[in-house]
Amino acid sequence: MIKFGTGGFRAIIGDEFTKANLELLAQGLVHKMQDEHVENTPLIIGYDRRFLSDIGAQWISSVFAGNDIHVQFIDIEAPTPLIMFVVKKTGAKYGMAITASHNPAEYNGVKVFTEGGRDATKEVTNDLEGYISKVSEDQIRRMDFDEALKEGLVEVIEPMNDYIDSILSVIDIEKIKSKHVKVLLDPMFGVSKTSLQTILLTCRCDVDVINDRHDALFGGRLPSPSAKTLSRLSNMVVEGGYDLGIGTDGDADRIGLIDSEGTFIHPNDILVLLYYYLVKYKGWKGDCVRNIATTHLLDRLAESFGQKCYEVPVGFKWISEKMDETGAIIGGESSGGLTVKGHISGKDGIYAAALLVEMTCAIGKPLNAILKEIKDTYGHCEMSEYDCRFSQEKKDQLNELLFTEQKLPEFDEAVEKVSYMDGCKVYFKNGGWIICRFSGTEPLIRIFCEMENYTRAVEITDTMREFLGL
Repeated sequence: MIKFGTGGFRAIIGDEFTKANLELLAQGLVHKMQDEHVENTPLIIGYDRRFLSDIGAQWISSVFAGNDIHVQFIDIEAPTPLIMFVVKKTGAKYGMAITASHNPAEYNGVKVFTEGGRDATKEVTNDLEGYISKVSEDQIRRMDFDEALKEGLVEVIEPMNDYIDSILSVIDIEKIKSKHVKVLLDPMFGVSKTSLQTILLTCRCDVDVINDRHDALFGGRLPSPSAKTLSRLSNMVVEGGYDLGIGTDGDADRIGLIDSEGTFIHPNDILVLLYYYLVKYKGWKGDCVRNIATTHLLDRLAESFGQKCYEVPVGFKWISEKMDETGAIIGGESSGGLTVKGHISGKDGIYAAALLVEMTCAIGKPLNAILKEIKDTYGHCEMSEYDCRFSQEKKDQLNELLFTEQKLPEFDEAVEKVSYMDGCKVYFKNGGWIICRFSGTEPLIRIFCEMENYTRAVEITDTMREFLGL
């Protein structure tokens, strides 16, 4: 059974990520499009650098071509935000990216996008799961990929220039040019190099790149930007005298940042920095959106600007929906994904990186100085994070304890309220909080805790971890 999580369908290669399952998924979406009478619109499809991503895109395209549905095929290793941009620009009803984003190398998957270039909502993916479950092998229609190319049912498109130009059109290029910024880029063996390097070079930045070769094992690291995975970037930024180090995850929809002193800037702080910049320095006005496991410092910032910060479940589709509903100008999550109003309705690490470079040039201060200015004004919030893999038996135990019995440890902080909107989140009266939730993309339970300092956050995390027997 193909199931969609918070970031699409993801599975271990050779286990559930197979040709047979991709063909089922494709035929299910074909039937959905036919019932919605949109089968005369093209499907946009692209892929990243993971093992079988390019071939998987061809398998899916062959099924659409076999059902006489036109496919626009991005035949380069494409960032996920580029694919979303094409869905939006062409007015397509559906698009797909063959990627498992930041998951370990043994995973691959499929992200589904809908009209406007946005992540498919839970309602859409639930509906699609229903269609897939009803597909039988004899219903799957295929056309050889090369034959589909000859017949014109698969059309190769080259949208990279349009995507790059769309970002350059909203960045203050002249402001960046005047500062001669020196940047070290780490694509983490993923797909951001061409687009991000081109954007930065156009802005006359001095750009060097590491970890840019094609390596389906991602150099043995998790392709997710964190203090640990970007340690080499951090060291090289200091040694090389760079102004900034930028890391992007496997499909370039998430960003990691290293300041000139080699310090990892937490994604929470990236979101705070950009909202601060957009409102205080660029004169924008509007609310912001964060997921339930993201810093509450954003709430304080919004309140000081006379705006509101909205809290939504984990999964970027919830952020996009709330931004559309409220007109918010920025939305993001503590894992490094964010979007800004006027661009695509999904995460884009490439656009975020360009905007951050603009910010440092416009304000004329190092990132750490800007961040200190914010926290000295609005208060310090530091986050502790803990992940633990589990067996099905352990998951059942944790579900019973947390969500059926709704038991909690005895915290040495006064509790204000508890929410079960997405996982179990405890709000403390001092403004801190802790959340436990199951990952929607991997067999992990995740604990996030934010308090006034890191030591206190770790103490509260340990209290929850020991209570859960982790």
